[in-house]
Amino acid sequence: MDFNFILLFVDSIHLQLDFLGKGSHVLGSDDPIIKGLILGMFAVSGFGIMLNLFNAAVRKKMVDQVKLKRIMKETRGWQKERMAAMRAKDQAKINELGKKSAYMNKMSMEMMQMNMRPMMITFVPLILIFYLVLPQLFAYTVALSPISLNVVPGDFFQLTCTAAQALEEGHVCFGKENALYLWAWYFLSSISFSGIIMKLTKTSMDLG
Repeated sequence: MDFNFILLFVDSIHLQLDFLGKGSHVLGSDDPIIKGLILGMFAVSGFGIMLNLFNAAVRKKMVDQVKLKRIMKETRGWQKERMAAMRAKDQAKINELGKKSAYMNKMSMEMMQMNMRPMMITFVPLILIFYLVLPQLFAYTVALSPISLNVVPGDFFQLTCTAAQALEEGHVCFGKENALYLWAWYFLSSISFSGIIMKLTKTSMDLG
């Protein structure tokens, strides 16, 4: 399981929510300071990289990486052994491993708390930057996709403008089918660079 991706998703899930009461996916400006598709794409990606570096710095300061990796290795090893015993229907082994369930649950909870602690520090600054700064700098859509990226059913997690929205006069997506919303391009940019940044700053949750 890729914990890096899960942490990034949890840390970014607020970006498409309607905190300002204007309706989802409308973050941006009619008259942005940074104009132009190419410049907008690179500038938003730059913000994504900078905020990832900020997150990594906070994480490195607040989380004992040695202890975290030790707990991860121990819990993953136990889970792997338990799954193997269940597949082999080795009841004796299952019972033996079951005796450590309470301890492993405690370790898993501690690992979750260690991972969530930095988010309590970074959440408010990210909210302020994303809702007060970026919408003034960029347009509603800042990139174009050759295909629709709306793979999640419903309209809660739409990354790109739909065909219907592109035909709706007055909509921010008018004439721009498959254009990526400001928050969506930031989200995808963050995902693209987060793994590299975590490895460089040695804050990755990859045990490999």
